[in-house]
Amino acid sequence: MQRTVRIVSARGNWPALATALLVTPALALAAPMATTSPAARLAAAVSGLALQSTDFAPGGAIALGCVYDGLGCHGGNASPALSWSHAPAGTRSFAVLMFDPDAHGGWWHWAVFDIPAEVSSLRAGAGDPARHLLPMGAIQVRNDWGSIGYGGPCPPPGPPHHYRLMLYALSVAKLGLGASASAAEVAAKVQAGALAQAEIVGLYGR
Repeated sequence: MQRTVRIVSARGNWPALATALLVTPALALAAPMATTSPAARLAAAVSGLALQSTDFAPGGAIALGCVYDGLGCHGGNASPALSWSHAPAGTRSFAVLMFDPDAHGGWWHWAVFDIPAEVSSLRAGAGDPARHLLPMGAIQVRNDWGSIGYGGPCPPPGPPHHYRLMLYALSVAKLGLGASASAAEVAAKVQAGALAQAEIVGLYGR
């Protein structure tokens, strides 16, 4: 069964996301997304960008296949299967980010961008560069585990952490960054070109 989260994302909804991500210095210093035209804001509001995943239940436990494999965690470390719909007019690319705001200082688990506008899904495991499952032109950067691509949840023992899986519809075809960029740099650039965003928050603890 697919779980769907739809967030209508004109500029009025951005502050809630920005507040959750302020633990990341690069985002804290980034300017608010105030440069989008009224037409673009209207497109975002009308579209209602929707994000779906069979591996992330909104507010529920993240599938074991997506959990990190190591440091006491025993999962498949595969990025979740994703699909999306209702991108606003003017969308020229997509970006996907996964962030844990509960980790001390925040923790980036995934950042992939320059996903072509005609793409509407990512297969499970697409975050593993060795599997070559990303669409042509998409770029992944290093996560906070230190590897390129996806690195799953593995919080310390204690209360479950909240993992924010975020999809952005962007007004630019290319962010102008390469694989050597940090995930925080990607997030800051995404902020400048976002027309709409949708999000699923999953939980994992041990």
